[in-house]
Amino acid sequence: MSIQMIGIDHSMAEIDIRMIFSFTKKSMEEAFAYFKKVDGICGCVMLSTCNRMELWLSTEEDFSCDLVQLLCDLRGVPAEQYRPYFRYRTEREAVSHLFCLAGGLESRILGEDQIITQVGEALTFAREHYAADHILETLFRQAVTAAKKVKTSGIALSPADKSVVHTAIETLEADGFTFEGKKCMVIGNGVMGKLAATLLKAQGADVTVTVRQYRSGVVQIPLHCQRIDYGRRMELFGQCDLVVSATVSPNYTLVEEQVRQALCRPVVLVDLAVPRDIDPQVKKLPGVRLYDIDCFREEAHSEAQKEAIRQAQACFAQQMEEFYSWYECADLIPNIQKIKQKAAKDLTLRLTKKLLRLSVTEKEREELRKDIESAAQKTVNKMLFGLRDGAEHGVFRECLDVLEHMYEDE
Repeated sequence: MSIQMIGIDHSMAEIDIRMIFSFTKKSMEEAFAYFKKVDGICGCVMLSTCNRMELWLSTEEDFSCDLVQLLCDLRGVPAEQYRPYFRYRTEREAVSHLFCLAGGLESRILGEDQIITQVGEALTFAREHYAADHILETLFRQAVTAAKKVKTSGIALSPADKSVVHTAIETLEADGFTFEGKKCMVIGNGVMGKLAATLLKAQGADVTVTVRQYRSGVVQIPLHCQRIDYGRRMELFGQCDLVVSATVSPNYTLVEEQVRQALCRPVVLVDLAVPRDIDPQVKKLPGVRLYDIDCFREEAHSEAQKEAIRQAQACFAQQMEEFYSWYECADLIPNIQKIKQKAAKDLTLRLTKKLLRLSVTEKEREELRKDIESAAQKTVNKMLFGLRDGAEHGVFRECLDVLEHMYEDE
């Protein structure tokens, strides 16, 4: 087996390039169906966020395929035009990247919490669509577990719960924008939208959140914020000092013509979505200041943060070795299962005569037989995996070969 990944992110490509390779849940389902048909691909997980898109594959050892070409064929774009924006990783480099990614070391905002959830949800979505195999399942679960350990270990990569929304507010303040008493509209009531509304309200702004009409009766909005139907957003737009858009819509929430017609005062627009929510042409309109997600990044790290990064990397290294120990023997798991089952069957057969002599009902005898077989499997399982963890890789393989030979005629 082999682990491979290909990705495009904020460090390699601007938002307009990343938009091309951004996947919604629906398009991700289609991608899974597409990749399942490719010979040699055993498992697949896709991670698509505002800052990155990554395709993770578990493949046969002899799998050789141009992943950039594969992905670009899926999106219907020329591979050579976009090849420079992609980063390819395999085996240990790929594993190390995923652990650091889940822990927030690769994020635009160092140590941000949202990426842990996003990595976990990527695995869950792949599992629900029967795309992830046991290799990627174990890799992603252990990466998330390691990231959570770093979060709870006291390693301070960044202030608690810092996100791109916090950085956006800091950036606006640095550019001279004040929030107290300003009229703000947040388009979108998802995780990012709710966070934006909550933080803007905490800054003293008058906040209104858009809600889709068919959801208006059930969706909760942040405390002390007002709501408006999404279809009426342009009625409020002309009164706003700040508009933040953070949706997963494939279409613009604000288009140039609508903004031009509604514009009657200077306004700051913040687009936190990928694909874009706000038509970039609006920045040409007088009185409009437009920020997209690429405007909000942390460039430098303090010495304390650099030390925290080193501590996190050391923690990840330990967790990664546990994964490698499992991964290097993953191909032997079917062999272990066969030996376990045959050993349990062997023990059960040896006890059959004694079971028949017991003064119990047939039902009780059958239950006892199943209990003995189950206990035998668990004992052999513990012994074999203990041997795997304690012996050198080559020695463990030799031991399995001997055990398989013992039971090959059973």
